[in-house]
Amino acid sequence: MALRGGLRAGRGLLCAAGPPVRGVCAGARPPAFGFLFDVDGVLVRGSQPVPAARRAFQRLADGNGRLRVPVVFLTNAGNCLRSAKARELSQALGLEVSPEQVILSHSPLQLFRQFHQKCMLVAGQGPVEENAHNVGFNHVITIEALRKAYPLLDMVDQSRRPKQLPPPTTGFPTIEGVILFGEPVRWETSLQLITDVLLSGGNPGAELEDVPYPHLPVLACNMDLLWMAEAKMPSRFGHGTFLLCLENIYKKVTGRELKYEALIGKPSKITYFYAEYLIKQQAEKQGWKAPIRRLYAVGDNPMSDIYGANLYNNYLSARQNQVQAGVKRSPQTASPQTKDYLDLMKDCNNSVESCESILVCTGVYRHNYGVPSKTQQCIRETVFHGHRDFCFDPSLVEASYIVQDVDEAVQLAFKKENWS
Repeated sequence: MALRGGLRAGRGLLCAAGPPVRGVCAGARPPAFGFLFDVDGVLVRGSQPVPAARRAFQRLADGNGRLRVPVVFLTNAGNCLRSAKARELSQALGLEVSPEQVILSHSPLQLFRQFHQKCMLVAGQGPVEENAHNVGFNHVITIEALRKAYPLLDMVDQSRRPKQLPPPTTGFPTIEGVILFGEPVRWETSLQLITDVLLSGGNPGAELEDVPYPHLPVLACNMDLLWMAEAKMPSRFGHGTFLLCLENIYKKVTGRELKYEALIGKPSKITYFYAEYLIKQQAEKQGWKAPIRRLYAVGDNPMSDIYGANLYNNYLSARQNQVQAGVKRSPQTASPQTKDYLDLMKDCNNSVESCESILVCTGVYRHNYGVPSKTQQCIRETVFHGHRDFCFDPSLVEASYIVQDVDEAVQLAFKKENWS
């Protein structure tokens, strides 16, 4: 239940709001914690900064504008370049943010080296080709290039149908996999052409007697069903909605389930693996000798930010138990991308012990003062906005703490860490 006038209780005991903290930490004590900040709904809404964001980063920075603790911006956005998102955040927050501090939904794709030399169809909007190349893919084909090669495939929009029968397509490469970066602009075109590629085994110009199954590998980034923008209505369709459409179309047509080689972006653990790695990199670069023990994940979406942080916290707890018991993880049981991650982490100790989830009320989640009605309670218990392949565990969407905004979230972490 809400605590008016201060921070709001989730699963833990909270402190009251205090005055802004400036300057360096007391005694220059190196931090043993770091922050994972969601962006949309926490720091900005659409193109507009959340007022509390600058106050939060005044607390986090010293008098020279340098961050006093390691920070990663963990967003499910994927329709821009990492460098562009860093510039956007720098302007919104009033301090310099480097691209190395930003994790977009597709950033962990660089760990999927087994696909980097394959011919991949890429879908989404923004600089999808450049994003694909930046994370290691060398041969990519866009939806528009595929549509141009096979103009008879895209038939929903009558104004774009060919006026004359085009000549047969020759020399077009066989597609070996699909990367779904984010929601496209023209959903009907992308849904049609992606389905065509899966049904044809990567040769949409060929006539096949049987639909191949298992189908080509599909890598999907950003599972958010909804997201928050400037609109008064609280939820805009996200890439998770597009995935829902694709999954149901494929199953309706074939009678089989669409399967993913990987689902990345929040709430997947591989994204948090990568965030932990970047947090440790920052600490080492700054010369902070104390190991990072705790992460604070601040978000506005229970189904991605909170679910992901809690899922990762469960993983960290299991990892700690294994370390304490002297159990070594078997590399044979790890997925290929997890093996790549372990290679990436081989020079880092497993110091992080917990990941606390902090939910803010400036985005998708809006705190309801008072006791919810029975109807509201029933809806909360039965409506699952997460992805089909993630089991609904009510405890995973329950934040460790609920606060009004990101500034209160930073104050809470400082209080818990005895930081000033």
